[in-house]
Amino acid sequence: MLTALVVPVLGACSAAVPLSPAEGANDPACAQVTVHLPEAVGDHARRETDAQATGAWGTPTSVLLRCGVESPAVSDDPCYPVAGVDWISSVDPADPERGILRTFGRVPGLEVVIDLTRVSSGTVAQDLSTAAGYLPQDGKRCLDAGDVPLEEESAAPGGSG
Repeated sequence: MLTALVVPVLGACSAAVPLSPAEGANDPACAQVTVHLPEAVGDHARRETDAQATGAWGTPTSVLLRCGVESPAVSDDPCYPVAGVDWISSVDPADPERGILRTFGRVPGLEVVIDLTRVSSGTVAQDLSTAAGYLPQDGKRCLDAGDVPLEEESAAPGGSG
């Protein structure tokens, strides 16, 4: 799924970046995201794409975005709140130089693939959070250590635990 999106375009230098739309690309929230995408991510200028609810930045392409993906339910990957949007951050197991950001707690979801040799995931999350903020929240959010009860707090009173 992810490989089909990325393999043909990370080295592409054509005018329009060829992408495949996500299954939920027709969601009206994705239209809001698309019209609010920034003209640059980091030092990388926005490029035209040939698919609905997508975005691309850099020549060669360094950042790819698709709106309308399935939102992750839970993840063992780190989750970071950036400018009001929670992002799950991971590295593509097939390519350690390719980062993946997914919105968490937003439906539809947003997926961003990053060439980590050209731009950091933190920069991408910061630059895309305003647009991602147009996606409706579903009530889920990143948890930090203070949100998780300690074992002794969750044990029943008088228990042996």
